[in-house]
Amino acid sequence: MTRTTQHDRTLPPASGSPQRGVTAATFAVLRRHRGTLGGATIRVVGLSGLAALLMTTAIFALAWPVFTRMRNQRIWYHYLEDPYLHDPTDLVRVALWTLPLYLLLLGAGSAALQTVCSRAVAAGVGEPLEGDPARAAVSARLRPLLAVYALRGLIVWTLPLLAGVVAHRLTGYQLDTPLPLERGSWAYTLVKASPVAAGFTAVLLRLALTLAPAAAADGLGARAALRRSWSLTWTRAGAARVLALALPLTALTAGMLRLVVQLALPLRPLVRDLLEQATGNFFAAYYAGILAPVLTGILVTAAVLGPLSCTAFAVLHGRLRQTGTAL
Repeated sequence: MTRTTQHDRTLPPASGSPQRGVTAATFAVLRRHRGTLGGATIRVVGLSGLAALLMTTAIFALAWPVFTRMRNQRIWYHYLEDPYLHDPTDLVRVALWTLPLYLLLLGAGSAALQTVCSRAVAAGVGEPLEGDPARAAVSARLRPLLAVYALRGLIVWTLPLLAGVVAHRLTGYQLDTPLPLERGSWAYTLVKASPVAAGFTAVLLRLALTLAPAAAADGLGARAALRRSWSLTWTRAGAARVLALALPLTALTAGMLRLVVQLALPLRPLVRDLLEQATGNFFAAYYAGILAPVLTGILVTAAVLGPLSCTAFAVLHGRLRQTGTAL
């Protein structure tokens, strides 16, 4: 039985002229391949938006008995002239069960964009991309990139989620509830602070694995890409450069998402009124109205900043590779 060895793309030879900075090189690639990247972004974001809409519609249809029960309870309490405060527990369960589907969709879209952007960075600014990057090349790298996102998510979020669940069970929120740990004891204090410590650890792990998608798009398998990102980041130059790129992009993404969601808030009453008139169910229309600006904000932010982020990290990955800091 033969064993195949995975190889990433060969780095282009360094020219005698000094290299541009990561920011300048990123915008140079975006300008040179703006047609290809723009077309791929429109296709990826458009298909992702259509899939999200169909998936949300299917989830609402499956959860319709929950909305119907909430409507009937509201009518009954109104008949009794009592105030009605609905319990969202069932809807929270539905959201938790369907969250992996949205994460899978987000990962697929991110993988497609990262593949196209990494190919554009590999091509440089001197020649156009060959072939159809949105189909052949993307489909070839989609599985390892999805594996990278899945493994990175497990590595980063398992510890803080576990710490949060354990801390909630051992400390709780009700002052009159007997707890396994005595309030005010050192064990209670340590457990209470454990989610914060676990969250800080998760941030460090996330930064260390930031370059893994770019490494996978260059031809590595999922585990090899995670190791590559780890080895590139935990160096004196690598950590500083990853942090200097990740922090502004994170702040820019969060700010733009917040802005677009605020601008899309007029969709909330529009969607709510349309669905309530069509279905007669206030609660289904109410939650659909809440989701509409959020989904719009995510899609617009991904369309505007997705190519910038993917290209920037692909450029940084190539620069760190050229310095020979990878193991």
